[in-house]
Amino acid sequence: MKNALKIMMVCAAIFMAHPALAALNIFACEPEWGALAKELGGDKVSVYTAVGPLQDPHHIEARPSLIARARSADLVVCTGADLEVGWLPLVRTQSGNARIQSGQPGDFEAARYVVALEIPQKLDRAQGDVHAAGNPHIHLDPRNIAKVATALVQRMAQLDSTEAENYRTRTKAFLERWQQAIARWENQAAPLKGMQVVVYHKDLSYLINWLGLREAGTLEPKPGLPPTTAHLSELLARLAKDPATAIVRSAYNDPRAGAWLSERSMIPAVMLPFTVGGTDKAQDLFGLFDDTLARLLAIPVAVAK
Repeated sequence: MKNALKIMMVCAAIFMAHPALAALNIFACEPEWGALAKELGGDKVSVYTAVGPLQDPHHIEARPSLIARARSADLVVCTGADLEVGWLPLVRTQSGNARIQSGQPGDFEAARYVVALEIPQKLDRAQGDVHAAGNPHIHLDPRNIAKVATALVQRMAQLDSTEAENYRTRTKAFLERWQQAIARWENQAAPLKGMQVVVYHKDLSYLINWLGLREAGTLEPKPGLPPTTAHLSELLARLAKDPATAIVRSAYNDPRAGAWLSERSMIPAVMLPFTVGGTDKAQDLFGLFDDTLARLLAIPVAVAK
């Protein structure tokens, strides 16, 4: 017993002498926010990501493992705009963690810091899975990442004042590299402007808006509803009159509907990573956009825009 007590006292002394060993515990809902938190915090943060890169972020269960992780979190970083409405409120409530409840400093919603696209004029569930606050998939415009980073570092500094200067220094360096990368990506993507693409779900809208692409249709008849043969046949007829350059889907989407349409229309089907970890080359935020553009630029421009 005495030896155990001595060990505990030594450990406590070491911890007090080196408080930097204590990490800010961050629960990130989606991989893009986990990657951003790691960029801004480095080894001063411990990041857990709830949603995998090949999981549909709309359909996650409030599993006991998520609740256990949320219980020890200092900061929850999520998209917001109702993307996590089906599971996050329950995770928060069941965690019993007062720090991360809605409206508390430990609650951070990225969508609050950007201008949303596709805000519905009226809410009508007959139109499918629409979000009152607009399209929540904000991360595929890298300019939004910069805005979120600027807000997130302030929250991290507020919650962990000991490392505040470190967070700000890392963020400044990240944003410098990020702005340089945006300029490079926009230059590379110039040939894509005006390209018509068919999408699976309305999860690529910010990417399309940023690059100046044009959406020629969706594989889903309405947002959140699975593709149907009738809808795909109608889309096929439309594309015969007004062809698209590519049929694009995110890594987590079922490939079968796109493959069906591609085979009959002779329009190439392309998979994009959508988020960090979606492909082997998209292992961080820079890789996400590098690989996304590389895949789009590799599409044969065999069909007129």
